[in-house]
Amino acid sequence: MNLAGLFSNSGLPDSVAAIESAALRSDRFRLEREADWQRLEAIVSRMEKGRLRRLSDEDLLALPGLYRTVASSLSIARETSLDAATLAYLEGLVQRAWFVVYGPRSSLWDWLRGFLGGGWSAAVRTIWLDILVALAVMVAGTAVGWLLVAHDVDWYHALVGGDMAGGRVPGATPEALRRTLFGEADRNGMSLFATQLFSNNSQVSILAFALGFAFGIPSLLLLIHNMAMLGAMLWLYNGAGLLVDFAGWLAVHGTTELFAILLAGAAGLHIGRALAFPGNRPVLQATAEAGRRAALVMTGVVLMLIVAALLEGFARQLVDQTFGRFAIGGFMLTLWCAYFFAFRGNRGKVRSA
Repeated sequence: MNLAGLFSNSGLPDSVAAIESAALRSDRFRLEREADWQRLEAIVSRMEKGRLRRLSDEDLLALPGLYRTVASSLSIARETSLDAATLAYLEGLVQRAWFVVYGPRSSLWDWLRGFLGGGWSAAVRTIWLDILVALAVMVAGTAVGWLLVAHDVDWYHALVGGDMAGGRVPGATPEALRRTLFGEADRNGMSLFATQLFSNNSQVSILAFALGFAFGIPSLLLLIHNMAMLGAMLWLYNGAGLLVDFAGWLAVHGTTELFAILLAGAAGLHIGRALAFPGNRPVLQATAEAGRRAALVMTGVVLMLIVAALLEGFARQLVDQTFGRFAIGGFMLTLWCAYFFAFRGNRGKVRSA
């Protein structure tokens, strides 16, 4: 048997020689670049542990360059099929360094502090024109609902669904309607109604924002329809001489809830307006910028809806007088207006989710 072909000139089998050659190439590759890898790993480890004071200015300035050098080493290692251990080490180091160089610079608490400390209110002020348009549409929708029912009572059942209306229908006696607002007689029924109203308004808020991509038109139509339902109920209680009492009942959580709907509709309209009128910017760029602002506003809308739910669940149950209800609703409305339009706080940028 001829064994000459199984051995290389060094006297080793070809497969063994190939393995040793690959190992030697990998060792040489590591030795030539290992100093940069170790320096980057030391910097990243200290930053991950929050030991920034131990880093010198030279290390901080060298960090971006070291990251690019190690990323280049990883690319070469993949192309030349170096050993798996080197590849795994470089992949892990590059991933950790990426988060240090390009990842978020703040914790969740820092983001929340910046968000509530001025980021949210600044985003709301940025879309002031859309807020004015949405407010006008909501007022018009309320008036339309009132006038339609006043002209034809059958409109009431078209605007207010059976589950929502319950016993609050045209023809109900003033005493029956009053019991839905005060006392213990129909407390459970009114609680159910408030829950349904909150659920409806939450869905309207989300849809008004989500449908903004269609140039904002569906958002405006949704606001009109939702407020027409409120206008119909205002007409009903006005006919029983209970308009002020019903407004007080609604004010407890309604000033927060309706404000949230207003902002959600304005956020959707803001996106639609950027699509329709991008100005000198490309459509995608204008839409992306508007989307980031609107998303920041909608994050706050979710918080407002949570506050409204707490007010509906506790404050409205505990306060059984119209004046007290107006006091709570008026306080919340003043608080929101002061925060959005008077409070400036930290003007730093808040990274949207």
